[in-house]
Amino acid sequence: MYLGIDFGTSGARACVMAPGGQIEDMARLEFGNLTRDEAAATWSEVLFNLIAQIPISLRRRLLALAVDGTSATVLACDEALNTTYPPLLYNDTRAVAEAEAIRRAAGPEHPAAAASSGLAKVLWLKKRLGAERARLYLNQADWLSALLSGRPVSDYHNALKMGVDLETGQWPEWVAYLVDPDYLPIAVKPGTALALVERPRANSLGINPDCLVRAGTTDSIAAFLAARASQPGEAVTSLGTTLVLKLLSETRVDAGEYGIYSHWFGRYWLAGGASNAGGGVLRQHFSDDEIFSLSARIEPERATGLDYYPLPGKGERFPVNDPELPPRMEPRPPTRIEFLQGLLEGLANIEASGYRKLAELGATPLRSVASAGGGACNDAFTRIRARRLHVPVSRAAEQEACYGSARLACFGNDLFPGGGDD
Repeated sequence: MYLGIDFGTSGARACVMAPGGQIEDMARLEFGNLTRDEAAATWSEVLFNLIAQIPISLRRRLLALAVDGTSATVLACDEALNTTYPPLLYNDTRAVAEAEAIRRAAGPEHPAAAASSGLAKVLWLKKRLGAERARLYLNQADWLSALLSGRPVSDYHNALKMGVDLETGQWPEWVAYLVDPDYLPIAVKPGTALALVERPRANSLGINPDCLVRAGTTDSIAAFLAARASQPGEAVTSLGTTLVLKLLSETRVDAGEYGIYSHWFGRYWLAGGASNAGGGVLRQHFSDDEIFSLSARIEPERATGLDYYPLPGKGERFPVNDPELPPRMEPRPPTRIEFLQGLLEGLANIEASGYRKLAELGATPLRSVASAGGGACNDAFTRIRARRLHVPVSRAAEQEACYGSARLACFGNDLFPGGGDD
């Protein structure tokens, strides 16, 4: 059996997968309303409690596991992996001055040259903590995997926004100019074998002592792996709290001014970006039950004519990279059905704009979109999106990112075309 664990923005999920791809068990825990001071302790508690929810008969048969986490969520740790400062979350943009230093060193196009990047957060934390209070800076998935394996290692996907050179897998000279690489984890291909689960931890959790921990990935790439897209031009849109686009491309596309970057994917590239818009803004105005009931009464073929840009607050990352961009959700129509439809149309327009921008910059043209996340279940939303994307839109075969991580645990980096297994 193979275990995938997904840490998203609101909770964590686990999937146990058999070698043939069948799901044997699923588990889920929510974080609740976390403060930053509570986040790290809650994540570690959820990690172990989530594993404990899996039937002991399956835990004893685990051969490998992999963990995914939110991209550019950074923790400062001591050598024992104890956190020494509250985590800086994926959407934290306080490191403005540090991002400017990165832009001067690496150029404005680099994925690390944003105030929300992992490297910008590292520089912000290091300036305030110093060597005596932090010996290592890890991404969320790196830290959670290390709690199980004892090895603080990152993967190419999580390390991208820390500045790793995807051609060499090393920290380039310009990163070393800004921060001593000894404070950063070694970066390896996603799915690389790291170590067995530490024996005391395996015993306490009832895990097979020969269970291997593999290098993980980000939550959005795990969702892409769950969808099993494999050909250039195939894309996965994750419709969760935020809107994340991933397009498999034969060419690499990086355009920092639009919040666009490409991840390593074997001989291909996974190009895309993440908008701050998504299900989070819908929940500011509607309950889940309301979204379900009102969506059933929407007529997708009759557009509202509303020109919304539905953000949960000020600031956007992709396809417009503007930390000052305000939400646009006026005028309000007379009915809540029309208001919901206007918001869904606005999200669909952002998605379509994102894929158009990728094509304009040289990515393989879009051929089809598989939908993952909670929004993939909304038929009216799917029909609205298909009208704007002009390609087939379907639900992903598997919706949960944890299933993608379970596939990573099973296949290692053989999952990536030409990736090879380490």
